[in-house]
Formats: sequence, C-alpha cells, structure tokens
Amino acid sequence: MNYEMLDISGDAGIRAAGASLREAFEAAATGMYSLITDLGGVREDRIVQVSAGSESPEGLLVGFLNELVFHFDAYGFIGKRVEIKQMEMENNGRGSLKADVYGEEFDPGRHSRGLLIKAATYHGLAVEKKDGLWSLDVIFDT
Repeated sequence: MNYEMLDISGDAGIRAAGASLREAFEAAATGMYSLITDLGGVREDRIVQVSAGSESPEGLLVGFLNELVFHFDAYGFIGKRVEIKQMEMENNGRGSLKADVYGEEFDPGRHSRGLLIKAATYHGLAVEKKDGLWSLDVIFDT
C-alpha cells in the first residue's frame, strides 16, 4: 500500500495515494491501522464488513475510517488488509462504499501498542486528484 506518516506537531496523520480513489482509501485504512500496531504481527483470521456513506468524498473518507476505529474500540478488531468491494461516487459528490476488512482481535500479548486513535478528523483533510493519482491527507485525534 502507498501511505506515509505525516510529521504534524502534536498530532498523527497519514498521506495515502492510489491510482484510483478506491486504492487511496484502502491505503489510508491500512496506514491508520499501522499507527495502532505493527501490522506484521496481525493475522487475517476474520473478515469484518463495513459500510459508509456521505455527501462528499472527504466525508466518506472520515466516515469510513471512523467506522474502522469504532470496530477497534467496540470489538477489539484490528485490520491488516482492507478491500473495498463497492464504491460509488455521484457527480454531486455524494458517495458510499462497502468493504471487507481482514484481521483479528487485538491481543496486547502479541500486538505492540502504538497510538490510541480516537477519530479521523476534518482538520487538514485533503482528497485530491493530481496527475492521474489520488492523494489523501488525514489527521487523527489521538
């Protein structure tokens, strides 16, 4: 996946990219999970299905990532690989997606603990296409 950590004073963020908006969203999700733990130790034992919808691509990204945060907070599910199965973007910006997330229950005995992510935020949020490549910047409340 194509993502990198953003150097932001006092905050945590990632920049994700992809040839399609779908690929960039998948990279953003994987990047967020990598802030929580080292993904090398995460197994793909379970599949969790998530969905999100919004009036804008930016809102869709935040809603999608916050759905993943919810599954981690509520159920202890940590994802390793994300596959967006369906993604629709209308001309007016409204969009929706459905994704399968492959991972397992977070185990503090096996998984290192990185950041405690509370939410993806709209602060510094960017969703843009330049030179045929989608780029996403997102900052997390930790």
